[in-house]
Formats: sequence, structure tokens, C-alpha cells
Amino acid sequence: MKLEFHEPVRSGEVRLVWNFAVRDDTEAAIREAVGLAARSGAAIIAAGIEEGESRDRADIRLPGRQAEMIRRVAETGVPTVVVLYAGSAVEMTDWIDQADAVLDAWYPGEAGGEALAAILRGEANPAGRLPITFPRSVAQLPLVYNHKPTGRVDDYLDMTGEPLFPFGFGLSYTSFRYSDLRIEPAAMAPDGKAKVSFRLENAGGRAGDEVAQLYVHDPLASVSRPVLELKGFARVRLAPGEAKNVSFELGPAELALLDKELREVVEPGDFQIYVGASSRDIRLRGVLKVEMRFP
Repeated sequence: MKLEFHEPVRSGEVRLVWNFAVRDDTEAAIREAVGLAARSGAAIIAAGIEEGESRDRADIRLPGRQAEMIRRVAETGVPTVVVLYAGSAVEMTDWIDQADAVLDAWYPGEAGGEALAAILRGEANPAGRLPITFPRSVAQLPLVYNHKPTGRVDDYLDMTGEPLFPFGFGLSYTSFRYSDLRIEPAAMAPDGKAKVSFRLENAGGRAGDEVAQLYVHDPLASVSRPVLELKGFARVRLAPGEAKNVSFELGPAELALLDKELREVVEPGDFQIYVGASSRDIRLRGVLKVEMRFP
């Protein structure tokens, strides 16, 4: 074999890669999974992606024929749960409608199996919340909850611009009710502090943890501000029917911005206050006024 090259590649480095033909037993494996599911009361499919150092992905769907396997197993009619192993967002639109539940395990470690089993059996009530936004399509990327206002519409010509799962999203085996938002004081000086409090109630029949989230928006600032910013969260455990008062503190650390001179300041104005279960599930709204006060 003779190899010639005339331009240096990576400072003269040349890579020789052999691609050996490997027998593809995927179809047989899928048929076996489908047959096993058809004889079972429920199906749990462990799926995942390939990622890591120097292994960026151009496509964020499940690689290989995993999506096909999920669809074919679900077609048996048995309840189908998909457990995802991944450290980043996964596009699910080509199979999620066929799945009865999706549990994102991330990379759970050596005790992950026991934790997942407890959740799947209903012995543990999940309370995880997404620290990123999951898109419907790779075409939406970059997709973040705290983007700057652009003036463009959110939707596309051929699909919605809404995320598949928003930042802060997560389900529970119970439900929670938010009420009685209070902002005290309602107006404060730029160097002052205010308390945002509300009542959180477990409205379901199972004990569980809710992750209440506090967001702020500064609509009239001297520089462009994000449409929403997470400023606090609290994980609260409640028994069925139990209620607790939850509070957050807002002050200069939460309300300050860098102005056009890159000075950290709290500008006067009305700050919109939001409390909810995710960045797209806002339950309570209020206004905190920051006033410039003179001696």
C-alpha cells in the first residue's frame, strides 16, 4: 500500500483507520426484546447516547436503532418505560408518543440501579428537575430559558418553538398547589432586601418533594436583560394534605446587573416576580418595586 500526502494534517500527523466489517445482530436483538415484552406485564428499555471528550454529536437523537426498538416494543401494547442514560439533552420526538413514561437517569453511579428500581416500583417519589432545556429538534439549538428578548417570534414555519421539556421541569407521583404570594416590602431601596413568600401544599395522595422555583424579570433596564432568570429554589417535602410557607430573599445580589460601563448596579423600576414548578409552569406572579431614595 502506498500513501502520499502533500499538505500537513495536524502538524504532519496522519491517521490510518481500518473499518472492520462487524456482523450486525441488531434486528435479532430487537425481535428478542419485542418477544420478551409481549410475554411480560411491562417493559423497561434502557437507552442512551454516546458522548465524551472529542465526541461531540451533530444529531441529538438516540443513535442506532434504539428509537425503532422503543416503538416496536410499545406496539406490543404492554406499558413501556424508557430509562435514558445521558449527560445532555436527547431529542425524543420520534418515539416519545409511544412511551408510557420516560425516566432520565443521567449517569447515576454504582447505586443507580437500586435508586431507579425504587422509583419504577413506586417506592420512591422522584423529585429531580431538569438543569437544561430539552429541545424538540436539533434545529432549535441553542435553546435556553434565559435568553435575551430578540423581537422574533418563537415558532417556526413548520413546527412549534416550544421546548420538549423546559428548564426546571420534573414530574412527581403527587401534585402540588401554590397560593398566597406575598412580597414584603412591596417597594424597597436599591440596597434593600425583600422577602418573597407563598404557601405550598401537597394536593395529592402521596408524600413527595416539590422543587419550588423563583424567577425574576427586569423589563425596563438600561441594558438588555434575560426574559427570565432563576434566582432561588427550595426542595420541600410534604405529606399528603400538608402545607408549608416557603420564602426567598431578594436583594442586590439577585437584582443587580452590569450596566453599559460594566458597573454592578441595582436600577430602579418594577421587577416582575414569578414562582412556579418550572420555567414554563409559573403558578404565582407579583411585582417588586425598587425606588431611588434620596436623603
